[in-house]
Amino acid sequence: MAGHQESTDDCRSGALSGRGMAAAAAFVLAACAAPVALPPEAPAASAPPARPPAAQPAPSSPPAARPPAAGPAAGASPAPAARPPSPAAAVPVAPQAVPPTRADAIARYDRVAFASLPAASDADWIAAWPAFLQSCQALATQPAWRDPCARAASVDRRSAAAIRGYYAAAFDAYRVRAVAPPESKSNEVRDTGLVTGYYEPLLQGSRKPSSKYRVPIYRVPADLVAIDLAGTHPELAGLRLRGRMQDGKVVAYPSRGEIMRGDRLRGQELLWVDDPIDAFFLQVQGSGRVALDDGGVVRLGYGDSNGHPYRSIGRWLVDQGELTLDQASMQGIKAWAARNPRRLNQLLEQNPSFVFFREVPLGDPAAGPKGALNVPLTPHASLAVDTRFIPLGAPILLGSTDPATGRPFVRPMMAQDSGSAIRGPLRFDYFWGFGADAGEQAGRQKHEGSAWLLAPKGVAPEALLKR
Repeated sequence: MAGHQESTDDCRSGALSGRGMAAAAAFVLAACAAPVALPPEAPAASAPPARPPAAQPAPSSPPAARPPAAGPAAGASPAPAARPPSPAAAVPVAPQAVPPTRADAIARYDRVAFASLPAASDADWIAAWPAFLQSCQALATQPAWRDPCARAASVDRRSAAAIRGYYAAAFDAYRVRAVAPPESKSNEVRDTGLVTGYYEPLLQGSRKPSSKYRVPIYRVPADLVAIDLAGTHPELAGLRLRGRMQDGKVVAYPSRGEIMRGDRLRGQELLWVDDPIDAFFLQVQGSGRVALDDGGVVRLGYGDSNGHPYRSIGRWLVDQGELTLDQASMQGIKAWAARNPRRLNQLLEQNPSFVFFREVPLGDPAAGPKGALNVPLTPHASLAVDTRFIPLGAPILLGSTDPATGRPFVRPMMAQDSGSAIRGPLRFDYFWGFGADAGEQAGRQKHEGSAWLLAPKGVAPEALLKR
């Protein structure tokens, strides 16, 4: 869903012409390798930007590994992620206050004794168990996961000791570290990265436009093309070039500003909502619900994007001197928009990326939207990850800081989503759930975090990654 503005397979648009596919491949590689700016308003949705370190608050300290407690402790073809997946990865947060995991880092998995893992509470082990069973719904047919998922069916879900014992018997534990790639000629190794938060918002809307409901939410346009280059360039697996056809070439799809100023998408409206800034943040999150004026509720899932890079509007407001770093959260941006309605379009156009949606069944209102693993997300137990380094479905023991209390936590979670801002071995987006309260906490989640990956016994983490 994330933390994430376009999905992880999104890259910037471009033209494929006489220069040939090799040139296109080089273009896409260069575009995707470049760091993506982390939107202050989005945690799960784009990778952290290079920013001047000045005026940044001191980082929160992640929890240190504690002496052993009873120990802690993730396919099917992933469906479209619940959010554009992220930038990021994503809910608005104040500009980065902690050093990000470098977007060009690679992962190192250091095997550790299960008993040495930092302690998580019994309540958290029990709360995360249903999310693991959801992961097994997507993973159980894969050879590496078949046995552990089969064994999970007999575990007493009410017993933290039984759950920890299961993980200790069925999984190996690895400390995840971010290492500078060989070509960088750097010896940098990081144990912590950035943890942000995202959620499922609720908007007010209608199936017909009116003076109240005047902001369109669009379905995926018929003229949007997404080209998968992996068939001829395996190194581009998972990346797509987005655009539209013009004179036999793929050219860039219109930017947000061009879409907002024109009527080129007339007839592609799914719904109409009452607030343009809420519609913008729906795109940042990548999924949400709309309460209709007739009393119904519609769930919207990520459909696709226009392929333009995500640019942070919070960062732009800071650069313009309109907000301070501490004010550049989702809440701060909404307050600025309320004070400056005539400048709202100018603000929104600073982000050329635009997300299109699809209507999906609401299903169980208590369940979250489906993430990249194609299973419902579980509040406080689902993470968006960079799937180049963290296998979808895998259990992760996450150590970070609670934004509500400022206290450190260690919590078992499941890698069930992805996001374009979620880039790097130690970049995570924490799913907070549905509604305003979840959004309040997600908007404040921006702390350092450590991670331990649990992989089925005898299976190296690298072997679980899709290539």
